[in-house]
Amino acid sequence: MSQAQETGDAPQPVPALPAVVEGAKSYTPADFARFAPKTAMDMLGQVPGFVVRVTAQERGLGQASTNVLLNGERFSGKSNDVVAELGRISAADVVRIDIIDGATLNVPGLSGEVANIHYTRRNTLSGQFRWNPQIRAKRTPASITNGNASLSGAIGKVDFTLGFDNQSRVNGNAGPEIVTDRDGNVIDRRDERIDVFVEQPKISLGLKHKSASGALANLNASYQIFNLDADETSFRSGPNQVDRDRRFFEKEREYNYEIGGDYEFAIGPGRLKMIGLHRFEHSPYSQTVITRYADDRAPTGQRFEQKADEGESILRAEYGWSAGKSDLQVAAEGAYNYLDNVSSLFLLDANGVFQPQSLDNAVARVEEKRAEASATLTRPLSSKLTLQASLGGEYSKLSQTGANGLSRAFYRPKGFVSLAWKPSPRLDISAKVAREVGQLNFYDFVAFVNVGSETGNAGNPEIVPQQSWLGEVSATRNFGAYGTVTARFYGRLYQDIFDYVPIGDDGQAPGNLDKATLIGTSWTGTLNLDPFGLKGAKIDLSGQFQHSRIEDPLTGIHRPINDTMSRSIEISFRHDVPGTDWAYGSYYNEFEHQWQYRLNEKSRPSNDPGGVGIFVENKDVLGLTIRGSVDNLLGTQEQFTRIVHDGRRTDPVLFTEFRDRDYGPIFTLSISGKF
Repeated sequence: MSQAQETGDAPQPVPALPAVVEGAKSYTPADFARFAPKTAMDMLGQVPGFVVRVTAQERGLGQASTNVLLNGERFSGKSNDVVAELGRISAADVVRIDIIDGATLNVPGLSGEVANIHYTRRNTLSGQFRWNPQIRAKRTPASITNGNASLSGAIGKVDFTLGFDNQSRVNGNAGPEIVTDRDGNVIDRRDERIDVFVEQPKISLGLKHKSASGALANLNASYQIFNLDADETSFRSGPNQVDRDRRFFEKEREYNYEIGGDYEFAIGPGRLKMIGLHRFEHSPYSQTVITRYADDRAPTGQRFEQKADEGESILRAEYGWSAGKSDLQVAAEGAYNYLDNVSSLFLLDANGVFQPQSLDNAVARVEEKRAEASATLTRPLSSKLTLQASLGGEYSKLSQTGANGLSRAFYRPKGFVSLAWKPSPRLDISAKVAREVGQLNFYDFVAFVNVGSETGNAGNPEIVPQQSWLGEVSATRNFGAYGTVTARFYGRLYQDIFDYVPIGDDGQAPGNLDKATLIGTSWTGTLNLDPFGLKGAKIDLSGQFQHSRIEDPLTGIHRPINDTMSRSIEISFRHDVPGTDWAYGSYYNEFEHQWQYRLNEKSRPSNDPGGVGIFVENKDVLGLTIRGSVDNLLGTQEQFTRIVHDGRRTDPVLFTEFRDRDYGPIFTLSISGKF
């Protein structure tokens, strides 16, 4: 029984929807009925061949980058993102999902497949929840606080959504770490265990209003707490060494908030949209390592503490209008970012007291003031070909106070040209060339010490944002009842790319190198098995392969870009048994990363032979969907290799660490429902 029936209120009528754009593939709630979705995200996750693309660390608000729109609009948030918002929209409120090429939309910045979620608040009050308790088979206690819930409705002409989310986790593993010298001789044996506890509860509020004149107003706000506690024990022994008991602790107590909104209204021949956002983060963080010795000598240890406040304020204006067959938009944005940082390093003395040590570039305030402007044209060149082009630029001023204070100003061009071509009803092809400016991580400007790995960054006040040329071509082929496949080919030419560079005689820190290249391909696809006789079954596939090239700042020899993903593959099977509420399935995934190169070492994780999991789901247990899954059936270990040199990487190898930690199967129970 619906909430409206229970309260006696008549459900609100479904509003008139925009006509389906020619060439779009549309899905209605009936297309997802067999999955019994609870949220818009549940529905979007079952769209054949579609994958949500989210750009990390976006520079300001800029143009749209996430390939999801809500009622034709981009979501005005950053840490409070559109993916989280999709999880708060009830599936009962979704009336249609359109999949269309982004270049055909009057939303600058989008290319390739874009999902436009049409939804409305048709019930006076509705809600949904999901609870995901999890336990690893070995060592760690259960994680029982992972889940989310949201409540949506309308008060007059104001739609609201109140959400709560906690992406908690309890991780842990244990196993040996073997240390060998340059000749392969074992010099240290370590029996290690780590336990990691993360709680990050978050509350959010979204308000939406549409006036009789057609003006639209949105307000989004969130507040989050992030608590991290990690405890690693390491019992160590080796030839000619005293047995040792080493403990490493990591702790963070962060809170952050964000408030953002937009207001759009008609003025003159077009519409003006004003967007504003402010976010703040307070992040006290610490690492402590203490080693105790079997021969009763005094313990040794170090502690690193960092207290940081980050803030970002953005104002953006967009004005769009139509001129014949063309849609045009001009936009301007101003942003102010800052980081206030105080870092401290301490050394444990013979009396067991941590004494402060000198640390260069430890106290600083980093600021960036930025302004940008752009003009965008969207125009159909024929019935099957659409052009979108944008030209713009930005001015930014970077400044840092403290011992290594510095102030600089930059001008950078930005823009793109994209084409969407539909040569046949079942084939979509898009191409894009773009000039982009990357985001800065202000923590790279200041000193940081990792006392666990005995590494550190000196801080670099001369960092500038990296720039790149992006070229990509993607094609989506719809095979009707058989499914959909999307392939994407892309390449980047980087300027001022981030890598580790020398600081002083023996220091290092993130800095800029002149250039680098990256090429790659990705593909996603859905194969429906109904035509082969297995009704209600499908296989989803995705993969990505990359090759990169950069000149190493030490050796002058070309190598891959630091820590880039070189291979990622995922295959999943799902069968919704016809005529029942049961579903079952399985998955396989694997990845490969390139080495992380510092000036004195390189390191890399691995997950050979990859992950395998299975699940069983019932979609109506007293109105709830209950899913049980078991992951890591192949017993994949968490492996890590680190090669440390005696000085720089051009010097001989000092030692090699190889870690092989076991964590066993992972059992997860998911319970979701509506209220």
